[in-house]
Formats: sequence, C-alpha cells, structure tokens
Amino acid sequence: MKTWIAFWNILVKDMRAYYLKPPNISWGLIFPLAWTLMFFIRSGAGLESVRELLPGVMGISILFGTTSMLAVTLTFEKRGRSFERLLLAPIPLELLMLAKIGGAVLFGVANAFVPVVMAACLADLGGVAWGAAAAAVVLVAVSSALLGLFVAVSVSEVFEAQTFSNFFRFPMVFLCGLFFPIEKLPALLRPLSYALPLSYGADALHEAIRGAGRLPPWLDFAALAAFCLLLFLVSLRNVRRKWIL
Repeated sequence: MKTWIAFWNILVKDMRAYYLKPPNISWGLIFPLAWTLMFFIRSGAGLESVRELLPGVMGISILFGTTSMLAVTLTFEKRGRSFERLLLAPIPLELLMLAKIGGAVLFGVANAFVPVVMAACLADLGGVAWGAAAAAVVLVAVSSALLGLFVAVSVSEVFEAQTFSNFFRFPMVFLCGLFFPIEKLPALLRPLSYALPLSYGADALHEAIRGAGRLPPWLDFAALAAFCLLLFLVSLRNVRRKWIL
C-alpha cells in the first residue's frame, strides 16, 4: 500500500510542478489547436477531409506533447539532483519510472482529444469506433512517453534532450503514415516506417476513425505493446547503468 501511495504522490507532484503550470497548459492546447486549424482549413473542412486528417493530427499532438514534456522535465530533475533522490526512495524502480511517465501519458491523451473536439464542430463524426480509437490513443501516448523517457535518461542537458527528441520526432511525422500513406514512400524507406511505433498507432487510428487501416487491428496493438515494453526495458537499463550500478 505504501508503494502505491508513493507512486500516486510522485505522479501528483509531477502534475503540479510541471504539467499543470499555465505555460505548459497553454502550450499543450495551442500546439494541437494550431496543427488542427492548419490542416482543417487547408482541406476545406469537409466531412471526408476531416476524417482523413483527424488521425494524423491526433497522432502528432500526442507525439510532440508527451516527448517534449517528459524529456525536458526529467532532464531538469537530473540537473537539480532531485531525480537521484527519488532513486533512493523505497519504491521499485519500475514503479518509479511508471509514475514519471504517468503525467506525460495523461497530457498526451488530453492533447489527442483537442483535435477531436474541433473536428466534431466541423463535421459529423458518427460511425467512429471510439473504443478502438481510445485504446490506440492510450497506447500511442504510452509509447511516445516511453520514447521521451528513453531520450531523457540518455542525455544530460536540456538542449540535448530537445535535439535528440527531434531526431526521432520529425522523421516520424513523414514516415509513419500520419498524412501520407506508407505505400507512397520510396521502397527503401518503408522498412524504416514499420520500425517506428507511431506507424502502428497511426494505422490503428485510421482504422478506428476512417475504416482505412492497412494492417489488422490486433497487429497494430500488439506492435505498439511490444514497442512500449522494449522502450521501457531499455530505459530501465540505462537508469541502472548510469545511476544505480
């Protein structure tokens, strides 16, 4: 019981100290709003165009929201030595890491539904498989948060975290089928697309919202879960190697 109380306290502390600050809330809202308006206005905001663009806008809102927040906040804690103090707490390292990504996951899920609210004002979203869409949003948020965790534990400075994050994020925007079908990419780039977790998240969102997924839904969710596990284990290994052992 004490372990889960510690987990809750770490999560609440991060939400209050980082995610619920007015600048972060405004940035978290402005970013998906800007992307949504840009794409929806460009498309003419018809029903079909909104459905076509919505999965990609949701994916990019999750990706940038989760990775940006977690990579920067954890890097700040490492510089201030507060992260090392947390490592001394009587809580399993695995649970500590889950507590650290919990705020970023919630932030990413909230970001994802900002475009949904706007799309609902522009077109009828009837027929969307909301259960599958919500599951895909959560898994994309978890995998993106774990990518931010991997970046944060691999660098020591904030500018390094931002640069390293962009090394992953911007290629994923173009390679993961958010707005451009993977089949239209050069043949040499397609294997790289399927080596990125967001490709499967985008495909699951396209299937749930448009019925236009290219892979079986079970494969999308299984691949996302596998990426989450891999990123989590690699991040734990880096923490143990750099700060514990």
